[in-house]
Amino acid sequence: MKVAIYTLGCKVNQYESDSLGFSLLNNGHEVFYDLVFADIFIINTCAVTNEAEKKSRQVIAKIKRINPYAKIFICGCASQKNPNSFLKSKNVVFVSGVANKLKIVDMIEKNFDVCVDIDKIPKSYNENYISKPTRTRAYVKIQDGCNNFCSYCIIPYLRGRSRSRNVIEILNEVKRIQGEVKEVVLTGINLSDFRIDGKLSLGKLIKLLANNEVRIRLGSLEQGIIDEKFIDDISNVNNLCPHFHLSLQSGSLSILKRMNRHYTPNEFEEKVKMLRKIFINPAITTDIIVGFPGETEEEFYETVKFVKKIGFSSIHVFPYSKREGTVAGKMKDINGEIKKARVNVLEKVKNELEKNYIKTSKKNEHSVLIEEKQGCYYIGHAENYIKCYIKAKNLMTNSLVNVKIKKIFKDGALAKLIN
Repeated sequence: MKVAIYTLGCKVNQYESDSLGFSLLNNGHEVFYDLVFADIFIINTCAVTNEAEKKSRQVIAKIKRINPYAKIFICGCASQKNPNSFLKSKNVVFVSGVANKLKIVDMIEKNFDVCVDIDKIPKSYNENYISKPTRTRAYVKIQDGCNNFCSYCIIPYLRGRSRSRNVIEILNEVKRIQGEVKEVVLTGINLSDFRIDGKLSLGKLIKLLANNEVRIRLGSLEQGIIDEKFIDDISNVNNLCPHFHLSLQSGSLSILKRMNRHYTPNEFEEKVKMLRKIFINPAITTDIIVGFPGETEEEFYETVKFVKKIGFSSIHVFPYSKREGTVAGKMKDINGEIKKARVNVLEKVKNELEKNYIKTSKKNEHSVLIEEKQGCYYIGHAENYIKCYIKAKNLMTNSLVNVKIKKIFKDGALAKLIN
């Protein structure tokens, strides 16, 4: 049968979808990773924001237009949070949550009545996912769950407590796929809390991956992971991409406290300085939530000022999304138009920061992973995640090429091959 898998949300979801696809291929099915005509659709849902949850449900209507007779299987965070909301369509035949998504593979082979089957969230990492890369960079999941309980976030309630994958399994997976891709992205719900024998060990894992023939990129990090031990572990790992996405959320101390984020702007700045001491012009990117409940004009501009002070290479800007079941969900939300105006302010700052970082990157050579071709340009991302456009002939996708950045171009930079 033809099975289409549609994924919303984070890289962890993407990894789990890739694993579903690999299992389905092994069972003799044709597998697609988009909304194309198929007999069966799997929606891997997201609930990080109200909008993501809404989109997860809206996909059902799109599928019905593609194939009115398709059977739809649901999994993920949105169905963990509210499984019955997906049963309004007769096309939906099975709803599960975030745990044991692979059972969908077995359910596809069976005849059964429409049902909801939400497994309990495990207390230890006991998944048996085996993923096959579906793009030029491969995601490798090393951790799940989160213990932080930021006041705005629903994910710890849906994904459960932090738990880490066995280090041998991780090393074996990277070794297995390194012949298929040139880059591996380590991912988790709270990547910074990866542990070996109960001890924080992300730096140790990176060190253990140093001899693989792929470059290693890290997913989102918490600033608390950056300490002398972590710096010592990663400082001589030549295949580690110098790109660190440190989740900030706000540059205002009072907002950080209301968010239950356990650091100050000054502490965050010190961690950035530590990274910049050992890496040449590393990419430091971040997330910012705009319009958190009660955010004043003064608090917002504290964030704007701090973002400029740090000089991020890029920022992801999100308007605050109220989540029922969280502490912040009980706080009074602010006007949507105010949120929109503040997002626009930070988007302009973002554009300037990206341009500045591209300019500072012109003096160095860069290694670009070729991902696609559009017209006369090959497009890919450098080790510092600058999107590069290269005018050349006969380059291969999924290959690494050395370039010099020439100038700002489109949504990235124009780069020239180094012979």
